[in-house]
Amino acid sequence: MYWIIFIGIMVVSWIVQFTFRNKFKKYSEMPLSSGLSGAEIAQKMLNENGINDVQVISVEGQLTDHYNPANKTVNLSPDVYHGRSVAAAAVASHECGHAVQHATAYSWLQFRSAMVPIVSVASKMTTWVLMIGVIMMAFSGNVYVLAIGVGALFLTTLFSFITLPVEFDASNRALAWLNASNVTHSTEEHDGAKDALKWAAMTYVVAALSALVTLLYYASILFGRRD
Repeated sequence: MYWIIFIGIMVVSWIVQFTFRNKFKKYSEMPLSSGLSGAEIAQKMLNENGINDVQVISVEGQLTDHYNPANKTVNLSPDVYHGRSVAAAAVASHECGHAVQHATAYSWLQFRSAMVPIVSVASKMTTWVLMIGVIMMAFSGNVYVLAIGVGALFLTTLFSFITLPVEFDASNRALAWLNASNVTHSTEEHDGAKDALKWAAMTYVVAALSALVTLLYYASILFGRRD
């Protein structure tokens, strides 16, 4: 049953990733009637929210856009930073949505940020600890290493689910601002931005579900053996 569910989630994940990339490509080719670039949109959103201590910068790569609360930077990929499309507007405003969350002490973002150091360590050790733990349990009956791995996996899974409200809220803030500021002039532009952000959010949903299924699988091995 686990493998059926796991394979199902992998198929859904591939479909979501494929659809998201196609949507991003589609809306990257839809010009923004306001003529603003992603960088200009990001700076405009920050200014209109009274945020003056966040820098908008360009980073290498594709779909590498993110907000870094540690150094207060909105990092935009070249396609978004220089782009003057609906996709660029959606991504730039979404990342600024995180900056607004930070500036207003949004509780879910604070919780997520507090977890980053420990989750960073847990994610690096999880795979090896789980593998060693399963081997040790099979040959010696020792469950303690596997228990540590399951604990680390629980933290990374929890982190994935805490990320969901953070991402959805940032998108909601972005869409509300795009509409209020008249950056997306037409209904078509606004709907395009909404569609792009919806599929971006779906990638986080699938990742969280995949993490949960993996956690339940290893937890069943641990507690099944202990019983």
